[in-house]
Amino acid sequence: MKTIIRIAGIIKESIVDGPGIRMVVFAQGCKHKCPGCHNPETHSFNGGTLVTVDSILELAKKNPLLDGITFSGGEPFEQAEAFAVLAQEVKKLNLDIVTYTGYTYEYILENSSRHRGWGALLDKTDILVDGRYEANKRNLLLKFRGSENQRIIDVKRTKAEKRIVILN
Repeated sequence: MKTIIRIAGIIKESIVDGPGIRMVVFAQGCKHKCPGCHNPETHSFNGGTLVTVDSILELAKKNPLLDGITFSGGEPFEQAEAFAVLAQEVKKLNLDIVTYTGYTYEYILENSSRHRGWGALLDKTDILVDGRYEANKRNLLLKFRGSENQRIIDVKRTKAEKRIVILN
C-alpha cells in the first residue's frame, strides 16, 4: 500500500525555508490557526490534494541541487506517520529534513506516546523550527522563521546533549 499525504502544495526550490536549496512540502490541515499565519489556506483538514510519498520522492530525485526537504504547513505533525515515512525515504536520497511545527519540542516529546508517528517524525528531523507564529513577535529579519518566540533546533545535537541546542 502506498502512503498518502494531504498537502496544500509543493515548492520545488526554496532558499528561505531552511539551509541550502530545499524542496518544501506544505501539509494540509492545522489545529493551531495562528492569527496572522503566513499560510491560512493550509488550515482546513479537507482542502489540498492527496498525493503519494512516491510522487514527492520522484520530484525530489529530479533535482540534483537539493540539499534537503522542508515540511511546512499546515502542521506536519497532524500527519506525522505519513511525513515520517516520507522523511525516511528522503534520508535514503542523502537529503536532510527541516520540519516546521506550531508545537514546541518539549510538547512533542511529552506527548509523542499519545500521537502516532510523532516520535518517528521527530527522529527523522534534522532541524525543527518550533512554536506557534505570534504576530506581536513578528520580525522580518529572522532567518527561517516568522516570530521571535520560534526556535531553530538542531534535533540530533539536542538529543545527544540532552539539552535544547539552538541554531542561529
